[in-house]
Amino acid sequence: MGRRIAIVEDEPAIRENYAAVLRRHGYEVGTYSNRKEALQAFKIRLPELVLLDIGLEDEVEGGFDLCREIRALSHYLPIIFLTARDSEFDTVSGLRMGADDYLTKDISMPHLLARIAALFRRIDVLRNPPTQESVLERGPLLIDSHRLTATWLGIAVDLTLTEFWIVHALARFPGHVRNREQLMQEANVVVDDSTITSHIKRVRKKFAAIDPKFAAIDTVYGMGYRWKTE
Repeated sequence: MGRRIAIVEDEPAIRENYAAVLRRHGYEVGTYSNRKEALQAFKIRLPELVLLDIGLEDEVEGGFDLCREIRALSHYLPIIFLTARDSEFDTVSGLRMGADDYLTKDISMPHLLARIAALFRRIDVLRNPPTQESVLERGPLLIDSHRLTATWLGIAVDLTLTEFWIVHALARFPGHVRNREQLMQEANVVVDDSTITSHIKRVRKKFAAIDPKFAAIDTVYGMGYRWKTE
């Protein structure tokens, strides 16, 4: 069987439509209609990626709650919100809670499949990096690509998979400005400018929680971001 994807969606027709397409493309798919059912299954066995709606049956923001609960089980499990709610507030909320991507249901199936494949590629590349790049050290920052871990001042930083890739892509080339397209290429991810901005804010906040003086990520307005040299 292929890689395991969980779909958490309360509309049966929509849920089964996505499941059928993913199965045709070789994925093993588990489907769930509500938060409690999905969480119970995930505590027994985690999938390898989750497609998640926000409104789940009688819970208007059940998907947000489930996202937080999944993150408590795994920092790195890829989570994609797939929802009809397209407001900027909902997008930022989803990313703030630890999702790797936020898509609306008008997305085409080829585009959705590409975003899923990109997340899986990122996992594969991180787990099998060139030996000389498996450990990256930049001052107080230490990244271990084999273990998907990052530490600052010796303290673990709880980054999601997307956040890990962004930090990795920036830290690989300290002092070099990386625009959105370059970050996408180096991190094997397809996102828009607002999504990158939200991820950068989350990353800074997580490092600042460890070190209030953290200022290693520079915003170069109109160009992108860079990891500051010592």
